[in-house]
Amino acid sequence: MKVTVYNQGGSEVGQVDLNAEVFGATPNAGVVHQYVVNYLANQRQGNSSSKGRAEVSGGGAKPWRQKGTGRARVGTIRSPLWRTGGITHGPKPRSYYARFPKRLKRIATVSALSDRAANNRVMVLDKMEFAEIKTKSFVTMIDKLNLNGKKVLFLIEGANNNAALSSRNLQGVKFMRASLLNCYEALKADYLVFTSDGLKKAEEVFSA
Repeated sequence: MKVTVYNQGGSEVGQVDLNAEVFGATPNAGVVHQYVVNYLANQRQGNSSSKGRAEVSGGGAKPWRQKGTGRARVGTIRSPLWRTGGITHGPKPRSYYARFPKRLKRIATVSALSDRAANNRVMVLDKMEFAEIKTKSFVTMIDKLNLNGKKVLFLIEGANNNAALSSRNLQGVKFMRASLLNCYEALKADYLVFTSDGLKKAEEVFSA
C-alpha cells in the first residue's frame, strides 16, 4: 500500500510504501476490544473511598433504651440504616491494574493501524521543523494538510519541542513518539500523521 508524502506546506513530494505487516493486517476486533477495556481500566485512579460503620464518628452510647419508648430498637448511631451511619459495602481505595500480554498489545496496535490505513486515515510528512514556538505556524500547517477540525495524532521520532509546544493549546492535536504508540490512541484519532522518521520507527517496532 502506498501513501502520499507531504511537506509542511501541504504539497505532495513523493510516495512511500507502508509495511504490510503493520498497515495491511486483518484487524482483530476481539483483541482490540480487550485491549481498550484493559487500557481504560489501568487509567483508573481507584482512590474513591467511603467510611464503614467502624469508621464514622459517634456511636459510643446506645441512642435510647431498648424497651418502653415505642420506637424501634437500635444499638448505635453508626448503623448503616441511619442517615449519619456508615456505608455498607462502599468503595475503598484499590488498584484496577491488570496485565495485558505484549503479544496481544502488538496485535491490537497493528489492527488499529491497519484499520486507519484501509480508511485512508494515515498521512506522512517528509519532516516537521519549526524555527520558533508559534501556534499560528502550526495552525497554518494543519490547514494546508486539510486537517482543520479533526482529531490528529502526530507520530514522531526523537524530540521536537518547538512543534510540540506550538500545538499544545490546540484542541484535538496530540504528539507522541511513534515507538510508544498504542491501540487506544490510534483509534481515538481521526488521522495519524507520521513523520518519515516516525514511520520508519513504527514499522521497526511493530513488525513481526
